[in-house]
Amino acid sequence: MKQPSLLLPLLLCLSFFNPLSSAEIRTETVEYREGSTVLQGLQSRDDSFAGKRPGILIIHDWMGVTDQTRAVAEDIARLGYVAFAADIYGKGVRPTDMNAAATESGKYKADRPLLRQRATAALQELRRNTNVDTSNLAAIGFCFGGTTVLELARSGAEVRGVVSFHGGLDSPTPADGKNIKAKVLVLHGADDPFVKPPDIAAFQDELRNGGVDWQMFYYGDAVHSFTQKKAGTDKSKGAAYHEPSARRSWNAMQVFFGEIFQSSSTQKRH
Repeated sequence: MKQPSLLLPLLLCLSFFNPLSSAEIRTETVEYREGSTVLQGLQSRDDSFAGKRPGILIIHDWMGVTDQTRAVAEDIARLGYVAFAADIYGKGVRPTDMNAAATESGKYKADRPLLRQRATAALQELRRNTNVDTSNLAAIGFCFGGTTVLELARSGAEVRGVVSFHGGLDSPTPADGKNIKAKVLVLHGADDPFVKPPDIAAFQDELRNGGVDWQMFYYGDAVHSFTQKKAGTDKSKGAAYHEPSARRSWNAMQVFFGEIFQSSSTQKRH
């Protein structure tokens, strides 16, 4: 019997840094809708685990659903969870450069109700998976996705926790902090030039005033996008991969899952 939420010392070495065999990982493309908009996400699970298990919603960065999104979903599945990678932009909307990504993500940052609706539609799709223990759900996101999971939490979503990896931390509607039911983990590059100190202060005040159970980790020598290898290593650009912070933040996420899913028992098939 293996309980992923309890065997943390063994799991800390797992992830896209040191992947295991994908022999039993099943990843499928899933179409779903938000209103009249067709969306196309990815569902991933490890068939070596038996029974229902916690479900993890994954929100992509500003480039949309990519091969990296798929890799994260499969890493989450290896930990014993069912992963669903949301599509916020819509089927076939896949930016090919940073300018297009900025334009596309900007539409949703400027329309937070729509952003919440897209995230909620993905959460509902995750709930429909028959392998998911719907009493144990969480959401994680990277950059734009980090902003999105915080908005999902502000909507009052019934999830146990949300994790933001180098996400935007503005507080456009501070009163919405009172709607947050989830525990919140924020993983932040200490030298991130795109997230300004006044925004961080306002965000933290929102959580305090809302009575939220929250944690925020700062990673030294890390800027924006520190988990993303495709960002390169030139910190002067403000966004760069930083292996120690990528590894430490992934491990912090696993410890967080161990806390919020401590009543869950996911078993390996023999």
